[in-house]
Amino acid sequence: MQGRDKLCAKLTSAFLRKWWFVLASAVVMLLLGIVCAIFFGSWVRMVIDYKLVLRQGSMTFEWWARPPVRPFVRVYVYNVTNADEFLNNGSKPILDELGPYVYSEEWEKVNITDNENGTLSFQYKRMYTFQPHLSAGPDDDAVVVPNIPMLSATSQSKNAARFLRLAMASIMDILKIKPFVEVSVGQLLWGYDDPLLKLARDVVPKDQTLPYNEFGLFYGKNATSPDVVTMFTGVRDMAEYGIIERYNMRDKLPHWTTDQCNSIAGSDGSIFPPHITRNDTLSVYDKDLCRLLPLKYLTDVESSAGVEGYRFTPPENVFANDEHNRCFCPAGPPCAPNGLFNVSLCQYDSPIMLSFPHFYLADESLREAVEGISPPDPEKHRLFIDVQPEMGIAMRARARIQINLAVSQVVDIKQVANFPDIIFPILWFEEGIDELPSEVTSLLRLATRVPPIARAALGWGLSALGALLILLAVTCLIRSSHRQSTLRLEGHVIAKPPPPKTPSKENGYELNRR
Repeated sequence: MQGRDKLCAKLTSAFLRKWWFVLASAVVMLLLGIVCAIFFGSWVRMVIDYKLVLRQGSMTFEWWARPPVRPFVRVYVYNVTNADEFLNNGSKPILDELGPYVYSEEWEKVNITDNENGTLSFQYKRMYTFQPHLSAGPDDDAVVVPNIPMLSATSQSKNAARFLRLAMASIMDILKIKPFVEVSVGQLLWGYDDPLLKLARDVVPKDQTLPYNEFGLFYGKNATSPDVVTMFTGVRDMAEYGIIERYNMRDKLPHWTTDQCNSIAGSDGSIFPPHITRNDTLSVYDKDLCRLLPLKYLTDVESSAGVEGYRFTPPENVFANDEHNRCFCPAGPPCAPNGLFNVSLCQYDSPIMLSFPHFYLADESLREAVEGISPPDPEKHRLFIDVQPEMGIAMRARARIQINLAVSQVVDIKQVANFPDIIFPILWFEEGIDELPSEVTSLLRLATRVPPIARAALGWGLSALGALLILLAVTCLIRSSHRQSTLRLEGHVIAKPPPPKTPSKENGYELNRR
C-alpha cells in the first residue's frame, strides 16, 4: 500500500513540474510578445539608421554618390511676339509660351572627402543632354526675350550719376545693343556671347570681372561645379543626416539680416533625416535660390511601385511680402512683390526675381501685366517632393521655378526710356524624377512593408501563444491539484482499519447458556 502511495506521489510531482514549466514558458512568451509589440519599431529604426549612414563602400553611399536615376529638366520659354509695339506704343507685352524643351540629366558627386567630424565634402558633376523626341521642338528654336545683361545694367544705373547713364546710353548706341534679343533656346540656357560682357572683360580689372565669359541662365551648370559642399553623414546623429553643414567653407549666407534667414542647414532635396512625420518641416537649400526653402506636409501618396510616402510642398506664404520674410529684404521697403523672391544679391546684383510658374501664389496683377500666361494650376505649377518617411528618401520630385526680370525705367538711357517698370517673365522650368529604379523601390517596399508584418506576427503571435499556454497550464494544474486531493482522500479511506465488532444480544445469550 505504501509503495502505491509513493508511486502516485512521484507521478503527481512530475506532472505538476511539467505544467509549471509550461506555465513559466508561456509567461516568458507573453512578455516577449509584449516587448516585441512595444520595442520592435525601435529595433527596426536602429537597423535602418545604421544602414542609411553614408559610409564609404556601403550600398547607400554608392547610391548617394552615383544616384541610379535619370532626372529631367523641362524648360518653357516666354517668347515675346510684340517687342516693337511694346517699346514704341506702350502696348502690353504679348508672350507665347514655347516648350517643353526636355533635357535628361546625369549627375554624381565627385572629389569626395571623408572628414573627421562626421561629414563628407564633395562637388556636383552634372551633364545635360537634349532629348528631341520628348521636346516640342529643337533647342535651336529662335525666341525673342528681354536682353537681361543690358536691362540689368540699366536698372542698376537708375540711382547712379546722370552722366554715367548718358555714357552708358552712348556705349549701347555704339555697340547697337537693344532691349530685346533673338537667340536660340539653347543659347538662352547654356550661353551666348554678349557685347556688354565682352566690354566688361576688356575694361574691368581682372580681380573684379564676372566669373563667366558668356551669358546664359544655366551657364556653367553642364559641368563639374566649382562649389564645395560639406554634408553630414548621420554617423553621429541621424537628425543631421543629409543636412548641409558648409557651402564653399561658409556655414551661413552673408546676405540677409538674421542668422535664421542666412542658414543653409537643409537638404539638397535627394535625402532627408529618416523617420519623418506629417508635422515635420523639411528644408531644402539651393545656391541659386539663395535661401532655405521650407516644405510642409500636403498629402499621403503612393508610388506606381506601391511604396507609400508623404508629399511636401512650400507653404503658401513662402514668398509672401510679410513680416516673417522681412529678413530677406535687407535694403528695407519696398521689398519684392507678394509671391516673388529677390535673388539679386546672389546673382551679381542682376535684378532677378524668382517665383513659381505662371506666378502661382503671387499677386494676380503680376500675371495681368502681360498677355499669354494662363492662370496657374497647382497640379502643373506647384513645387513638391514625395518622401518615403521612414528612410527619408525622395521618391518623386518636381522643382518648379520661374525666372523673372525686374526692369526699372531709366529715362536718361534712350534705348530703354519707354521700357516701364515691370516684372518681366523669362522662362520657367521643372526639374525632377518620376520614379526610382526597381532595385531601389524593391528595397523600400521590403523595408517598409515587412517590419509591420513581422512586428504583428511576433508581437501578437507570441502574446497569443503565451496566453493560450497559460490558460492551458493553469487549467491542467487546477485539474491536477483536484485529482491529487481526490487520490489522497481515497488513500486515506483505504488505509483506515475496520471498527471492532460489538457482540449482539443473540451472541451474548449463547455465551451465557454455555
